[in-house]
Amino acid sequence: MKTKDELFKSVMRAIKPVKKMSVSEWADEYRILSQGAAEPGKWKTRSHQKAIMDAFTQVGIKRVVVKSCSQIGKTDIMNCVLGRFAQLDPCNILIIEPTLEMAADLSKSRIMPMIRDTKVLTSLFYEKEKTRDSNQTILSKFFSGGRLVLAGANSPAGLASRPIRILLCDEVDRFAESAGGEGDPLDLASKRQSTYWNAITGIFSTPTKEGFSRIDVEYLAGTQEEWQHICPNCKEYHVLDYRQMRVDYTEQKDEAGNKTVIVKSVKWQCPDCGFEFTEIEMKRAAQKYVAQNPVALENGVRSFSLNGFSSPWLSWNLIMREWLEAKGSPNRESVVYNTRFGLSYKFTGEYEDEKQFADRREDYGAEIPEKVCILTAAVDVQKNRLEYEVCGWGAGEVRFGIKRGTVMGEPTDKNTWRALDEILNREYLFADGTGIKITRTFIDSGYSTQAVYSYCAANIQRQRIAIKGKGGAGMPLLYQYSSMKDTAIPLIILGVDDGKQEIYSRLGITDENHEQYMHYPKPDGYLWRGYDDSYFKQLISERQITRVVNGIVKTGWQPVTRGARNEALDLAVYNLACLKSCIGKTDEKIFWRRCSESKIKPKKKSPAQISRSLNIWN
Repeated sequence: MKTKDELFKSVMRAIKPVKKMSVSEWADEYRILSQGAAEPGKWKTRSHQKAIMDAFTQVGIKRVVVKSCSQIGKTDIMNCVLGRFAQLDPCNILIIEPTLEMAADLSKSRIMPMIRDTKVLTSLFYEKEKTRDSNQTILSKFFSGGRLVLAGANSPAGLASRPIRILLCDEVDRFAESAGGEGDPLDLASKRQSTYWNAITGIFSTPTKEGFSRIDVEYLAGTQEEWQHICPNCKEYHVLDYRQMRVDYTEQKDEAGNKTVIVKSVKWQCPDCGFEFTEIEMKRAAQKYVAQNPVALENGVRSFSLNGFSSPWLSWNLIMREWLEAKGSPNRESVVYNTRFGLSYKFTGEYEDEKQFADRREDYGAEIPEKVCILTAAVDVQKNRLEYEVCGWGAGEVRFGIKRGTVMGEPTDKNTWRALDEILNREYLFADGTGIKITRTFIDSGYSTQAVYSYCAANIQRQRIAIKGKGGAGMPLLYQYSSMKDTAIPLIILGVDDGKQEIYSRLGITDENHEQYMHYPKPDGYLWRGYDDSYFKQLISERQITRVVNGIVKTGWQPVTRGARNEALDLAVYNLACLKSCIGKTDEKIFWRRCSESKIKPKKKSPAQISRSLNIWN
């Protein structure tokens, strides 16, 4: 029950006209950046931020889209929008992050410090917090005249029910395709705005995969405003592009093949006049947004794009060093494309001929090559057999196929698992006669689940771990740590779509000296390896497809040929996940150094020890 004073304040706020102040004006007037920020103290709007911020109060604009690199101030822009509306035009506001955990972290690390240090917000939120009916939590904060809710795109609970006027979506390319099976998270949240004539949505993200990027779709539907710099010589405006950067650098590799680049200088070359200019010269030059699709204003959609070469907080030397060191590795290249260039990355997605991979087969000179320092195994359970693959790994995740085969027999038959033990328990030998055993095995429990659980429970000290594959975009390969029902025995959920993309990307690496190259053995007279033409057909048996459903880009994998077998591809994904679970949170250089020094020999561990080593998501 409100007191008379509270009721009077509410009425006065309701009839008081909204102060005509844009988001950038509000931020410059009131916002204080907390200690720990890159530039703590009084906020000052950067030139590239102003148009984005002010679009939220522009008449007729319903949607603001920002496709950009990292380190450009996206989160601070969202926070300024929150602060401006909370103080001057209070309403219900919803912020969506890819996961609930990320939403909670945003609240604790960015929003709560802003409320604490920006005085006009401190009184606004804390006044409500002191009332008897306060219901303040990390993910839900009331303020006079409105409420802030933070939600995860993976959880439908925060995306339904209460109406909201301001919707802010962060990193939409990392949203799950469906919120708990209830539909597209952005669509679910947008439905909550239908009762507001003056609702507005902000969509922010670094892009991910070309052809599968939600932010690309949203950006193309808007004004497509590119942040451009004027050429000091010819006076034409251009986007600063990595392909126009002229770099003076040296390159060297260590014994493990890790590449280090030293950049001496970087200059931008104008594509029109050919003159070259330094970073300082271009950052001092005039800059502005140039719309490529201004007609989108009629639909009320403004969209903006920026890259790292325009960021006040990123140096050209750093960006180009990261790019030069990443070149040749699709997974590392994609990170630079997304987070530095602000571009979606085109992965290799389909191979038509398995012969190119069969031709890769080489003579190891032993059962396992000298570069191998850890062995993993993967098992795919079928109705009448177990398919398995043993893989060797060396520094930088270079992969060697060791043995691929089939154990015939029903999974419910203990003799089938005893035959598998002969593969998993044995020692694999180097040319000098020494050997190592398999460190960890991932076993798919999607079929004959109880038989797999029983086997893994009995062999947990040998690190035989049950897994389940889960399809869908936005889920990392090591998606979720869990445990078998009513036990402490680990169960790992894998994001198999991400894993298949990673395998296909690595197959695209043709330099056999590359750290992520995939090696395969020639048939040995004394040892059946299993890497025949059938194996390679299975390895490239699927392709990534794109579907547009209600304007939303959705991705998935399907067989190239109906009914084609794909066990080899699945096993490659499971082995990669198995390796990554072994690395866990350990620094990769330290992990591989330890491996190469000791040639890892598996040690028996208790279920609790294995659970701790696997629980790398927390």
